[in-house]
Formats: sequence, structure tokens, C-alpha cells
Amino acid sequence: MNMTSIGDLANSILLRQRSAQLNQEISTLTQELSSGQVADVSRRLGSDYSYLTDIDRNLARLDGYNISASEAAMFAGAAQTSLERLQDLTASLSDSLIMFDEASSGELRSHMSEKAEDDLASAISALNASVGGRSLFGGTATDRPPLGSADRLMSELRTLVTGLTGSADIETAVDNWFADPTGYETVMYEGAQDVLAPIPIGAGEEVSLSLTARDSAIRETLRDMAVAALAADPGLGLDRAVQDDLFRSAGAGMLTGQDALTGIRADLGFAEARIEEISTRNITARTSLEFSRAALLEADPFDTATRLEEAQFQLESLYTVTVRSANLSLLNFLS
Repeated sequence: MNMTSIGDLANSILLRQRSAQLNQEISTLTQELSSGQVADVSRRLGSDYSYLTDIDRNLARLDGYNISASEAAMFAGAAQTSLERLQDLTASLSDSLIMFDEASSGELRSHMSEKAEDDLASAISALNASVGGRSLFGGTATDRPPLGSADRLMSELRTLVTGLTGSADIETAVDNWFADPTGYETVMYEGAQDVLAPIPIGAGEEVSLSLTARDSAIRETLRDMAVAALAADPGLGLDRAVQDDLFRSAGAGMLTGQDALTGIRADLGFAEARIEEISTRNITARTSLEFSRAALLEADPFDTATRLEEAQFQLESLYTVTVRSANLSLLNFLS
């Protein structure tokens, strides 16, 4: 019978190679057992990555929608807070103005106009709010506040009505200024004419957050607050009857304007609810895709554990053979 043998050096190299192979196999199987996914994706998929690529692409798209929806929700929530502040200010001020007593002293009248001007400044501050470095009510001009200061507004209106003595003339002049494109929109509004584009928040789904400080409800609210601030302005020197008319008119206007503010807040609330609904739908879709991906690449834990145990046994056997080979000598052979 013919027998083939190899030299000691060749045998040593073969043992080292086999040891390295077994160690690599053990490392791979350990990784699969801990992660629950196969290490050799190409072998599992038969080199057809189309389904996996489609899943990953959809997951990436959902990640993008999630970011957009989160930003839209934050933007809408901040806008809702600003409008709530504006509505609270006008509700409180209108109650005081409507119940204003004709017999009130000049000091109280002056205080009422000062309060109206302070509330006007607070309202403008609320409308100039921003979130994440983006202005809320300036359209596409999100890099700057949409409105100038209350001092600028009052200075313009004082100049406008100086010399007018009748309440109707003053109200008409203020109304015209707020409606005139060269008035409010030129002097006070510093935002963009273009509104924000609809924000995509899901597959075929988008939400519009297009409210700006040019909106008629906001403009009329600021107008009524400004009229109340002008009523007892000491620089205008209006008589008490005119002051009373302006106070009542401004109060009634703000009370009526509550419905308009409630309407735009309801529209904003609808957008918030839609964002939340679609975000929930996106989360559900993502969970389904992640489950499909995991199932596609899942490593059978029982099979993996069996193969790992077998590889470990082979490595231990190899070490035993290596040790015995290393102990061979001519003296041991001859004895």
C-alpha cells in the first residue's frame, strides 16, 4: 500500500491555517448568535439585493419624513403658543375697554392707553417669536422677525392722526393705513410676501403652515390695540367723548376679532392633529419594514449554536493534535 506523508514544516503550516479558519468561523458564528442576523448577507440573499435595497430605501425615506414631521410639529406648536398669547392679551384688554366708565379720571384713561400700548408690544413680541432659529410668521423670510417694534408703529400712527379730532376720522385714518400696501405692510411687516411651501410629512402627504403677520385677523387685532393706545395719548389731546368712543370701538373690535383668531388657531390645530396622525402612521410603517428586514437576514439561533459548538470542538481537537505533534521526538519514537 502506498503512503504519502508531508514534512514537519508543511504540517505546521496546515495546522496554523486550519486554526485560523476555525477561529474566524467561531468569531463569525458568535457575531451571528449575538446579533441574530447572518454575517454573510450575500449568501443568504443569493446575491439578489433588490428586496433588501428597497427596504433600506423606504426606511431612509421614512427617516426623512420623521425629521420633517418633527420640525413641522415643533413649528406649529410654537405658532399655536404665540397665537394663544395674542388671544389672551386681546381678550383681557377688550373686557376692560368695553366696560370702561365715562366718569373715569384722566389718570385712569391715560393708564388704559398705556396698558393697551404695553399689550401691543407684547403682542408684537409674540408674533416675532421663533423656533429653531426660524421666525414663525414671516413667510419664507424665516431668518428675521416679521414685524417692526411697537414704538415704530405708534410713532407712525401718532403722526398720521395728529390734527384729527373726531373718533370716526381717527378710526378711518388708522383703518386705511393698515389696509394700504404702503402703510402696515411697508412700515411694519418685514417678512416675505411668499408663504412657506407645504412640508412633506409622509408618502403623498404634506401639511401647509402658511400663516403670516399679514393675515387680516392679525392685522385687525393689532389695529384695534393701536386705536386703544391712541385714545388717551397725551400728545393728541383728544376730548373725553372721543376717547370713550375710541376705547369702546377698539374693545368691540377685539371682542369680534376673537372669533377670527379662534378660527386660525383651529386651522393650526387641525394641521397639528394631521402631523401627529401621519407621524404615527410612519412609525407603524417603519416598524413593519424593520421586522421584514430582520426576518430577511435572521440567523437561526439553534442552527448557529450547533455550528458554533461544532467549530469549538474542532478547534479543541486541533489544539490537541498540535500539542501531540509538538511532543514527538526521535527518542520518543525509539523508546
